Amino acid sequence: MLAMTNSTTTTSNHHYSTTTMAPIFDNAVIWITGASSGIGEALAHTLAQRGANKNYKLILSSRRIAELERVKADCMRRWGILGENILLLPLDLEQADTLPSKVKSALQNFGAVDVMFHNGGISQRSLAHDTALAVDRRVMEIDFFGTVALTKALLPSMLQRERGHFVVISSLVGKFGTPMRSGYSAAKHALHGFFDALRAEIWRKNIGVTMVCPGFVRTNVSVNAVTGNGSAQGSMDEAQAKGMSAEECARRIVRAVEAGKLEVYIGGRERLGVYLKRFVPNLFARILQNAKVT
Repeated sequence: MLAMTNSTTTTSNHHYSTTTMAPIFDNAVIWITGASSGIGEALAHTLAQRGANKNYKLILSSRRIAELERVKADCMRRWGILGENILLLPLDLEQADTLPSKVKSALQNFGAVDVMFHNGGISQRSLAHDTALAVDRRVMEIDFFGTVALTKALLPSMLQRERGHFVVISSLVGKFGTPMRSGYSAAKHALHGFFDALRAEIWRKNIGVTMVCPGFVRTNVSVNAVTGNGSAQGSMDEAQAKGMSAEECARRIVRAVEAGKLEVYIGGRERLGVYLKRFVPNLFARILQNAKVT
């Protein structure tokens, strides 16, 4: 992101819209990847709070089973959602060949998946020329191919039922690239290309796609971001630390999905980068040259 956009402003912008056929979360089975922390954990709590009295069923996935168990216990304790309505389904997006079996387990347990929140992923903080190709490949494997593989495994069941919705947590750098994020930005750009095309193919089957582009959100995404040799950065970006809370971000995501938004930008002034890139690209390029990005 951009240091000049380091703001605590919590206004959000919704870009494009459509009309949903029915309330999207009614009696829904909702699957969240990356649910053990950050935005994914906040989504689990937001939906558990709403779903305790509305028969929502949640599937929570990440690599860390102990953290998933913590999130489940917290949701049960805080919101009164029944344990039988929360399925823990550990998975690793880097292991794409294992994902069809995870979909099979989800369908066997709850019969269907109505809303898929693609939130799992990994970020990057390194200059392109300092980044091993293996690191670029790993970011792409997790953030793009893992998400696509899970989508392709789940899509046939949605097509058969003619009901479903994919919510893809991208990033503002899925709309423009910034220094130190070349591989991450590339993976997020790829998600937009894939899911925009998919939306155009499946809308007649009452299956929707919402692309979510957060800016600065206070999570550990920068702490866990990979550097040029694949090791974790291990520190919080200054702008990240001053960003929107994960809880507020989750609430805005859920509202955008309910409103039938096709694409939504969530954050403070950093959202302006989307419009600067579109309308004054030369100016935006100069801003990026001097941007503080960690």
